[in-house]
Amino acid sequence: MAERDGRSLSGLLGGIAQQVYFHNTDITEQQLKHQLFPDLSQEDFRALLEKMTGILRSIASADMDFNQLEAFLTAQTKKQKGIAPEQATVLTKFWKNHKVKIRESLINQSKWENCLRNLSWRVDLKTQSKRLDQINTPVAIVELELGKNDQESEFLCLELNESKVNQLLKKLTEIEESISALSYTS
Repeated sequence: MAERDGRSLSGLLGGIAQQVYFHNTDITEQQLKHQLFPDLSQEDFRALLEKMTGILRSIASADMDFNQLEAFLTAQTKKQKGIAPEQATVLTKFWKNHKVKIRESLINQSKWENCLRNLSWRVDLKTQSKRLDQINTPVAIVELELGKNDQESEFLCLELNESKVNQLLKKLTEIEESISALSYTS
């Protein structure tokens, strides 16, 4: 594959990523064909587009590291009607440059609800209270920043006394143990 073909394929992969992972509606199939592969018939371009889209989806959905990618692309080059070794090289270079952005896009698309953006905390001593026995007792102040992408954050502020902190720590320990148990059984 000539250098121009490599750049055209890289541009096609970028266009596919813009359409599929970044939802850029300005990029169309006709635009990609006209700018990158004007000499290909519509049928041949469609076949190339579908093949590259499928390969890129497989790579992204498996979140392949570079060893997995190399094995996957080697298998693709050996398949009948697979890809050429030069195309595998372009795919490897593309994935190296765009893996992080595509992964972040997939993660952001999979979020349905608010997520924790930030957590800050401190411990204060109460200096005033309606009850005398609560003065000079430690109090944990926890601030959670919650939000979705492209939306303004919401803040939740909690005040926890010593027994509430202990309950929280106990629950977090239970959650950690549950996650560990599930991780080792999978």
